[in-house]
Amino acid sequence: MAITKDMTIGEILVTKPEVAPILMEAGMHCLGCPASQGESLEEAAMVHGMDIDALMEKISALD
Repeated sequence: MAITKDMTIGEILVTKPEVAPILMEAGMHCLGCPASQGESLEEAAMVHGMDIDALMEKISALD
């Protein structure tokens, strides 16, 4: 299953747990907190001041 910007962090971690180190390296250190479970990857990137397209490239490289 491909990871998309509108998937929640929770969905991503269940679907493709190997993405966790990429998110942690990017600065998303609270992957287990309740807020992160309900926010989309795009929302999380915006909150953390990250370039969503660059983050998606790193995630896509796992495929």
